[in-house]
Amino acid sequence: MPRHFITGAELSADELQALIDRAVDLKAEPFSSDVLARRTVALIFQKPSTRTRVSFEVGIVELGGHPVVLRTEELQVSRGETIRDTALVLSRHVAAIGIRTGPDELVRELAEYASVPVFNMLTGGHHPCQVLADLLTLREAFGRLEGLTLAYVGDGNNMARSLAIVGAIAGVNVRIASPPGFELEPVAGALLTTDPVAAVAGADAVYTDVWVSMGDGASVHRRAALAAYRIDDALLDRAAPHAIALHCLPAHVGEEITAEVLYGERQRIWDQAENRRHAQKALLELLLRV
Repeated sequence: MPRHFITGAELSADELQALIDRAVDLKAEPFSSDVLARRTVALIFQKPSTRTRVSFEVGIVELGGHPVVLRTEELQVSRGETIRDTALVLSRHVAAIGIRTGPDELVRELAEYASVPVFNMLTGGHHPCQVLADLLTLREAFGRLEGLTLAYVGDGNNMARSLAIVGAIAGVNVRIASPPGFELEPVAGALLTTDPVAAVAGADAVYTDVWVSMGDGASVHRRAALAAYRIDDALLDRAAPHAIALHCLPAHVGEEITAEVLYGERQRIWDQAENRRHAQKALLELLLRV
């Protein structure tokens, strides 16, 4: 049976630790693996992408493989072909299938019928590949993961959920602060609060995401409710003296983060963006070598 990566919960603590260790090695030696030599990976994009597409395409090439990018309008699913049939066909041609879409059910159905590994490049409910890059960034910044505290402030969305799930496996203490009406459901033991100052207090990293995600309405109410959850210097000062700011991007300067933090000395945001490639290469090795 193929190994899939849908929410991140598929990984054990030992596997996750080994994956991050391997990502460190692959970052130091980008062409040291040929796990995808003479193999092809399908990348289905039903949502816009910058970091995900570039990092996966470049990473697959560095692993010796060939990425095939497929958009919805280029597939027969746009004319009614089922996900089941799409999975059966693609499995005859490629070594793995990645998908960036909205419904979580679609990814699960793709994995159910595919005979090759399926990995989630983003859904409405989860963004696990991003968290692998986040953990690599934390490891680089602090030399460890176990026992670190990460505070997420903002909308209780797919990013918050994945940080809670995968962070718990890594031994990271995750706190999530969201305004009433935007809270995340209890998940993976993360501490949930409506108080951003309490969430950030003493944290090693302070994380945010856009207030208006793909598919969300850009309402005045949403922006007003989230205004107190902006990462600025004052909020970051409430964290540990060595704390770093993190953001999965794209950023909307002046909304969820200030320019001073986004481009300042206390952030590792651009390292995160690069680390998508290295962490995802380690993931592909894991999925394709079992």
